[in-house]
Amino acid sequence: MFKPIVFMFIFTKLFFSANSKTHPADIKALNALKNGVDPRSITPGSCLSSWDFTIDPCDNIFTDHFTCGLRCDRVISGLVRVTEITIDPVGYSGSLTSVPWDHLRYLNTLDISDNSFSGLVPNEFSNLTRLRRLGLSGNSFAGEIPSVLGSLHQLEELYLDNNRLHGAIPSSFNNLTKLKRLEIQRNCISGEFPDLGSLKNLYFIDVSDNNISGGVPSTLPLSLVELSMRNNKLNGNIPHDIDKVRFLQVLDLSHNIFAGTVPSVLFRHPSLEQLTLSYNEFSSLQVPAVDITLNSNLIALDLSYNKLRGLLPAFMASMPKLTALSLERNEFTGMIPAQYAVKAAVAGNDNTSSFERLLLGGNYLVGPIPGPLLGLKPGSADVSLADNCLYRCPDAFFFCRGRDQKSAVDCKSFGPTIP
Repeated sequence: MFKPIVFMFIFTKLFFSANSKTHPADIKALNALKNGVDPRSITPGSCLSSWDFTIDPCDNIFTDHFTCGLRCDRVISGLVRVTEITIDPVGYSGSLTSVPWDHLRYLNTLDISDNSFSGLVPNEFSNLTRLRRLGLSGNSFAGEIPSVLGSLHQLEELYLDNNRLHGAIPSSFNNLTKLKRLEIQRNCISGEFPDLGSLKNLYFIDVSDNNISGGVPSTLPLSLVELSMRNNKLNGNIPHDIDKVRFLQVLDLSHNIFAGTVPSVLFRHPSLEQLTLSYNEFSSLQVPAVDITLNSNLIALDLSYNKLRGLLPAFMASMPKLTALSLERNEFTGMIPAQYAVKAAVAGNDNTSSFERLLLGGNYLVGPIPGPLLGLKPGSADVSLADNCLYRCPDAFFFCRGRDQKSAVDCKSFGPTIP
């Protein structure tokens, strides 16, 4: 009674193996990947719900049996290999530890981002020697980042952000000579940021929202375009030769514990367009020794929520491309420079831009409001002067609203009292 069924099973299996176009090792790994996923998280219509291993995967891509998630390429005679696994972000949960990753030796892309995978990041990823993109973003991976990932010499993009990873960033990442993009933000990473200065292709780093300590590395990749280290525990000095990173356009070091002086090199950097240093403990600014009118490319500058003292830096009004300046919630004193008022009130031209946003609230500025600012109309520029020691700043003016001006007692030690 059971012999025909057994015979049919054996025949089907042998026939499938004999006619399969996909390498058997790849099929085994794909099957293990699906088996490692909680079946309750595989919803109807999702990629994994269509993976049917009674037929050949690579021979049935984009059919009802393998609707998505795979790419295959013919790399050896007679067989094709899986070169890409990119599954849909539908909340798959499970672990990757039971997958024989060494079987997927031709894989160049693995992206399982925005799901609910958990457990450790497998050390066996080190066998994926052709991998160019690894995307594990938005899952629940825990533990330390495996140092063996530094052996993936073909890797160009590494996404580990939005997980529960802890420990230090491996120094072995300095071996990822082809790496272009590194994202580890929103984890629990600690320790100092490693020296990645030898990575000549790395143009994007985001390690925000961690517990990284120490300072900005003294040696940064010269190819770097964007560096975000926001919301960590960084202190110390900003490298005075950061202008050597001549392609840098975005630098965000906000929400740290930097103190002391903001170096002038940041204001005369040849390519920097966006600089955010808010929510630190800086107390002073180093004024550039040379005229930066033609050299600065800064478009947006945020120094708010520090402890900066002294007069408002007049040179910032001379930055030709600067359109957004925030100096609010510091301890600046003195009067508002006329240059600020003119840059906010006068329309820009081909050579210079006007202020579209000028935030000076929450300081100890005194004296009258410059005439050009009094003539601003709502919608012409976003200006805030609230919570200072100014007079002639009644609530009727839109840029004085939100907070009252400081009282004469508050302003007494910073300048003339309000009449």
